[in-house]
Amino acid sequence: MPSEPSPLTSRLAEPIVLPDLPDPPGRRPFPLIASLVPVVGAVVMWQVFGSVYLLWFAALGPAIAVASLADQARGARKARTRALRELEAAAEHAAAEIDRRHDDERGLLRKATPDAWRAAAQDGATWRRPGALVLGTGVTGSVVRVTGGEGERCEMLRSRAQTLEDAPVVADWRGGVCVRGPEVLARAVARAFVVQLALRHPPEALRLCAAPRDEAWARRLPHWGEGHAPALVLVRAGEAAGSDGAAVIAWADQGDAVPHACRTLVEVGDGLVGRLVADDGDVALALEGIGRSQAEDVARVLAGRQVVADDALPDGPLPARHVARRDAEEHDRDAAPAGLRAAIGLGDAGPGEAPRVVAVDLVRDGPHAVVVGTTGAGKSELLTTWITALAAAHPASDLVFLLADFKGGTAFTHLAGIPHVSGLVTDLDGTGARRAVAGLGAEIRRRERALAAAGARDVDDPRAGLARLVIVVDEFAALLQEHPDLHAVFTDIAARGRALGIHMILGTQRASGTVRDALLANAPLRIALRVAERRESSQIIGTEAAAELPGTARFRGVGFVRRAGDAAPERARFALTREADVRAVVDRDGQGVPADGPLLAPLPRVWRAPEDAPARGRVELALADDPGEQRQPILALAPGERGLVVLGQAASGKTSITRHVATRARAAGRSVVEVPRGREEAWDALERAEAHPPDILLVDDADALPQRFPPEYAQAAAARLDQIVRDAGQTGTTVVLTGARLVGPLARAAELLPRRAVLAFPTAQEHVAAGGERGLFAAGRGPGRGTLDGLEVQFAAPVGDERERPERVPAPWRPAAAATALIARAPARRARDLAAAWGSGVRVVAVDDSAPGRRLSDIAGEDPRPLVLVGDQEGWQRRFSLLQEVRGEADVVVGADCATEMRVLLGERELPPYARPRAARAWLCRGGEAPRRVVLP
Repeated sequence: MPSEPSPLTSRLAEPIVLPDLPDPPGRRPFPLIASLVPVVGAVVMWQVFGSVYLLWFAALGPAIAVASLADQARGARKARTRALRELEAAAEHAAAEIDRRHDDERGLLRKATPDAWRAAAQDGATWRRPGALVLGTGVTGSVVRVTGGEGERCEMLRSRAQTLEDAPVVADWRGGVCVRGPEVLARAVARAFVVQLALRHPPEALRLCAAPRDEAWARRLPHWGEGHAPALVLVRAGEAAGSDGAAVIAWADQGDAVPHACRTLVEVGDGLVGRLVADDGDVALALEGIGRSQAEDVARVLAGRQVVADDALPDGPLPARHVARRDAEEHDRDAAPAGLRAAIGLGDAGPGEAPRVVAVDLVRDGPHAVVVGTTGAGKSELLTTWITALAAAHPASDLVFLLADFKGGTAFTHLAGIPHVSGLVTDLDGTGARRAVAGLGAEIRRRERALAAAGARDVDDPRAGLARLVIVVDEFAALLQEHPDLHAVFTDIAARGRALGIHMILGTQRASGTVRDALLANAPLRIALRVAERRESSQIIGTEAAAELPGTARFRGVGFVRRAGDAAPERARFALTREADVRAVVDRDGQGVPADGPLLAPLPRVWRAPEDAPARGRVELALADDPGEQRQPILALAPGERGLVVLGQAASGKTSITRHVATRARAAGRSVVEVPRGREEAWDALERAEAHPPDILLVDDADALPQRFPPEYAQAAAARLDQIVRDAGQTGTTVVLTGARLVGPLARAAELLPRRAVLAFPTAQEHVAAGGERGLFAAGRGPGRGTLDGLEVQFAAPVGDERERPERVPAPWRPAAAATALIARAPARRARDLAAAWGSGVRVVAVDDSAPGRRLSDIAGEDPRPLVLVGDQEGWQRRFSLLQEVRGEADVVVGADCATEMRVLLGERELPPYARPRAARAWLCRGGEAPRRVVLP
């Protein structure tokens, strides 16, 4: 085959898979053991029961074995028959799929490499399909593949799939092509080859430098003449020797030699049926021939196209300063009516005339505009020029811009410093588009109220005191693809914008299927740069002129302007705005106070509450963003409010929120209990909050609170927190809980607390699971950024040191009572350690060292020092009466590792305060009081 399939057909290369036939079943051995078992069983039963009839059972084994083999063979035959039917059905489907894919592949190849007729007929193909020369149509290789299956039918399908009939057969024209046959036919085919190349290649990519005198049409092509592009000559075979390195398209009579400059030979016969002569086998071709009159028509059309492209336009790029200077010289701004006029380029010039200034007015020609153009046509540069020209002509007090850049955030970034620009929305900001739309809704309502209050009909009435708002969107289609529901919003603005002074400039690569008719009807100002399809150009400007613009760099920034009153579109080269032009607008004096725009300033990354004392005990929580009402209120915790749950991933700002609330609440004179991370301190804080309800209870990482304690303490801590939250309405306590997940006590508390803040989460699913609205999810939120009360908020940052506070180390306990009983393990060692720590001021006695039956007074004697009796469970059980005497008259201290001993010896059923293990902790039991934790030396 002469050529490889086009890369455009690669998507068709997914294999068509046929099912494989099952392997034939192997010969299974006769089930000898299964046959003998019934025989042996029958003989045994005959011997036991003595009935000869039982021997009939011996025949069952061989009979069942034979039947089993027959059934297996029958099943295998049925399975293979079924597989053959499935393979046949799959083959029928594969045959239809092969035909469908071949049609698609053939269409793609014809579009990518059209012959002369298709290059002229295809919409937008002229000068946009460079590449190999189409020799004709014939049989070529296909990318379609069939795998699997077996048998003659499957092999036929595989062979059929790999062959594409009636497809373009191509060759590299740079290697030269010779057409041999009867002169009239050979010359017509060679002529068709040159016409095809001229239709598909722009003059910048191909030049025709030689042709016979009787082929005068070739000299009328815009490709004719000198240049730096690859050269092509059309000659008779005998004259090809002097081509001087140019590619040769030659024709030869039958029997003539093929020129050395031609690597490809095509032979033509009657009916334009021919063949490509190739070393690996000739390929039959259906050829295309063109007469001289047809070639003349093509040359005339292409020459006219080049004239349209070249006529009277200034060469680019066109500096915006030059256009502004020309406009200032020719246009009397004071004599013109008020509007939004901007000079954006230069148009065609008549003989001996300078190109005239092209200006558009959004008020007179609008109120809205649509700008279309393919990638690289200069659409973003035009929008930049338009914005800058408007900003240069109108003070910031009279004109406001809202810019939306859905082209990766690069189109309008350099315009953010212009005082007229109130906001910039990009596709890099997940919530920016919806925030802007909400702000636009609020702006519409604000303008309606202002007009009604002033008794004005529209924004032109000076009593309204409203600046004009211009919304500029680059890549409108990308905006709608990401937010399809916003089309209705833009349609509404288009319908009501004129009276309210709101204008839109919508840039998109194509309007068809993107800009609905209701929106397009309210955008009479149209600008089209180069577009890919004729119908696109016709829909926007009423002619196909924008589709005929060359795609070369010379015509970047060239397009057509059509206003509602124009009889025909006006061609223009649009000005290019440099950074210096933007800086000149930014630095210009006399802008006035910038008018309010629809988009509020973004929330700060760090926000601190006002330094003045909180009003009436309120605690300012966060600065909220409410674009729908054009305000940024401060959200607060009011006295007596039940509470708040804060959820977020690690490092999302949860701890900072609790510290801020604690600081501000104490400054307002409210009592605060913070549950710290230390287990003993956390237990004490919960116990204190339950006994004496504070104004505010703060629990950071409440979801992990039970995990800090052993099981019985975890259950008790969770129950205590749950009870505090349930009683909050009666006690007036405001509870603030934070966590990463709604689990454990946090899940139960979240059902009782009315407000919920959701900070940063890595995924939308986790955001929704935490109780957030899916529409308010934003990836990459910083610390303190989240949602509260349905609004985006930035929580207040705490003032002061945010480092973790060190745990308070309690002072060691020292006995003060006359006598104390200490229940501890390893009492002898513990007694020695305590005696050494307390010194001579305390008398420490091991219980085992005192004689059984002695009373407390006997042991104490007349020694005035405090007495500490140390013993383990067994020692105290042997002297239980002494323990009872001590309990009635003195203190009892129980080591933290002796919780079981406390229940057994003291009958204490209540859970004592949590004590850290292996940290010299103990519980002091005094009279009828609850045990309290102490630290032993």
